[in-house]
Amino acid sequence: MEELYTLEREVGRGSYGVVFEGHMAKTGERVAIKRLPCSSPECIELYLQELWAMRATAKNHPNVIALHGCLLQTGPKTLQPLRPGRLPLDLVESALKGSVVGIEQNQEEKRTKSDSSRSKTKNRTNSGGLFKSRLRTNSESDFFMSKSQETTNSDLSMSKTPVRKMSGLSRPRKRPAPTREKENCGPRRCLALWLVMEYCDGGDLNHYLLSRPPDSQRNHSVVQQLSSAIAFLHRLRIVHRDLKPDNVLVSLTPNGPLIKVADFGLSKMSVEGSQGMEGDTRQHFSSTCGSDFYMAPEVWGGLSYTAQADIFSLGVMFWAVLERLTFLEEGSTQEQLGAYVCKARWLMPLGEALCENPDLQVCIPMKSRRAPSLPPPPGQAVCTLLLDMLASDPDARPTAAQLEDRVRSAVEEDAQ
Repeated sequence: MEELYTLEREVGRGSYGVVFEGHMAKTGERVAIKRLPCSSPECIELYLQELWAMRATAKNHPNVIALHGCLLQTGPKTLQPLRPGRLPLDLVESALKGSVVGIEQNQEEKRTKSDSSRSKTKNRTNSGGLFKSRLRTNSESDFFMSKSQETTNSDLSMSKTPVRKMSGLSRPRKRPAPTREKENCGPRRCLALWLVMEYCDGGDLNHYLLSRPPDSQRNHSVVQQLSSAIAFLHRLRIVHRDLKPDNVLVSLTPNGPLIKVADFGLSKMSVEGSQGMEGDTRQHFSSTCGSDFYMAPEVWGGLSYTAQADIFSLGVMFWAVLERLTFLEEGSTQEQLGAYVCKARWLMPLGEALCENPDLQVCIPMKSRRAPSLPPPPGQAVCTLLLDMLASDPDARPTAAQLEDRVRSAVEEDAQ
């Protein structure tokens, strides 16, 4: 690692870590620096999966967040660069064993090892000080955008935003187990991972769109960029499994918003040797994961599913973006983009409704929500595409490669 990074300010926090705005010391380039504390095997497993997926995407697509580098924190002020193509062996071991290597085990080992063994362990632990860290933190989070930037613009949306009644059921997220890789070096105890990524100054998709007046041209640009990003990921055999507006970031450019798919903590890569996402044979997954309003019916039902679950999540997002459909989670004041089904006084996620009734007729556009402040309803070609994306049968949905072409042609057809 040749660059040092300086931290400017915290821009977000969440369940897993903290994100800072920072700069590369040599070039001055602005970056987002995410600190992920390695406090539990469950967290470590998620971090390794995110790191592996981001390395696979590299910097090869403008609509996927770019990873600049990864550092291991081995002491209060000591960082060690992680070599490209490698995973830290001790973190992989923690995820596989279900306990953090270097805490309970090391305490027991220290009581039984000889003085020479202790000396070797100490030398190995201190060998990570290749450079002095200029990073300082006192908090832990996992958001890429500043919560202070988030605004609820009720004057730009409907006078009354529907509220979804929270279900009493808790759906634990099962995270994929990382693959063991050999690592020649590394500390016996890693305190945290630091991911250095490109910085997105437009916040997430919720903040970006809901803080601006409705604009059809902007909406069409968003859905086309998202379809391109997912086609790219699926070609690499990466299934995101948690597509939602919170996990889509926006970079502001002179030519308009540049959309970036981010947060690969729940992503899964298909095995080598399969016929691929677009072939007749698709790898199936079984872990129930995602966010309620964007989960596909087969995921809601606890069935095995394929990359087509991502297509359903995109369909929910596209519908919400094009018609500016929003909701509030109970107890929250922050609007979120998402499609749903009205059930009595409450809202039901579309995937859950289709899981209960696969023959449910989805009405696009949602005429009951039309108002002068909203953009015009999507045209017939786009409505047909949305219905196909939201089909209860995964095989009836277009693949990611087909979707990219169909989005472009549908937007052009409706514009004529």
